[in-house]
Amino acid sequence: MTTVSDAFAFARDGRTLEGVLDVADLERLHDLLAEVSGKVEYRLQGLKGERGQPQLRLTASGEIPLACQRCLKGIRFPLAVDSLLELVPEGAELSQDELEDDTRDFLPVAGALDVAGLVEDEILLALPVAPRHEKCGLPGAAEAGEVVSPFAALAALKGKPN
Repeated sequence: MTTVSDAFAFARDGRTLEGVLDVADLERLHDLLAEVSGKVEYRLQGLKGERGQPQLRLTASGEIPLACQRCLKGIRFPLAVDSLLELVPEGAELSQDELEDDTRDFLPVAGALDVAGLVEDEILLALPVAPRHEKCGLPGAAEAGEVVSPFAALAALKGKPN
């Protein structure tokens, strides 16, 4: 488990941490996968924002084998995470304006920062809600035959003279 002991010092000093995580170690992803395989490369860089606020830029890339929500077969999803997170002390009070500002993402931190957990969080946020193949129908739709509209009978009645 990779941790940063002091995320604020990491950001202030402009440090960088790079690594590779096995998808098998990212357990919260497992229910979304067609198979538990692959690797994710990440880079965590500390920096200071315009107002001197501590920030972390997290980039992650790889290929995640998601399960199609229609046919349940695998989809190779190209992962491309690029997140800029502003560090705040855990429990810090944020103003309503700060909370409503969509241009800023806050990361509350207390003590050590679990880098693998942060990478996993950002991957979960980047994944599609219901992944599916572009040309994938519902399971069993191919053998269901022609679908008849429930309004077809009304159209037929409307066309008949009285």
